[in-house]
Amino acid sequence: MFTGIVEETGSIESITPTATGIRFVVAAKRVAKDLKLGDSLAINGVCLTLVKRAKKSAGARLHFDLLNETWTRTNLQFLKLGEPVNLERALAAGGRFGGHFVSGHVDGVGKIVKWERSGADHVLDVEAPAAVRRYVVQKGSICVDGISLTVSGITKKGFRLWIIPHTFEVTNLRGRKVGDAVNLEADLLGKYVDQLLERRLSSPGPKRTRRTQ
Repeated sequence: MFTGIVEETGSIESITPTATGIRFVVAAKRVAKDLKLGDSLAINGVCLTLVKRAKKSAGARLHFDLLNETWTRTNLQFLKLGEPVNLERALAAGGRFGGHFVSGHVDGVGKIVKWERSGADHVLDVEAPAAVRRYVVQKGSICVDGISLTVSGITKKGFRLWIIPHTFEVTNLRGRKVGDAVNLEADLLGKYVDQLLERRLSSPGPKRTRRTQ
């Protein structure tokens, strides 16, 4: 489980096809300090398992194995060497919960259709798949490339976000441009509520029997 509060941006060191998928290597500093083999790390909002680590002058090289399913269903497939990626370690028990519930399971890939400065802030419009849009609500939470953000408006094919200077500076959004693909994860609580209501509405209610005296 994650919270969508990015701890740092790492950089892609290598992407290598393997017999079963993709070997993905990321250079990191802060998150590498206490990350152990088998631990989870969210990379652009995708939960991955650390399979190897190697020392680096400042930090470490972190190795991950991706299945083809993960590769084709996320924006990791579009990354280039040296490109920054958002990193977040799994939430520790008793840790501070600063964002919202994030599972690291991407629901779909969206596309940036507007990305411009507005005063000290930035405006970000994202076009999203219908499977994600059904869970997006005004002032609700959405995870974009692993960043917990608040929906400020609903558009015809997606949603609008306002990005404050701090978020712009400490995440990979600073290098994004119109047309870029972003990983999207809808609010986990919203998905559960939607499924429970759908099941209740689709299932017949209990039969009532007439009481006699």
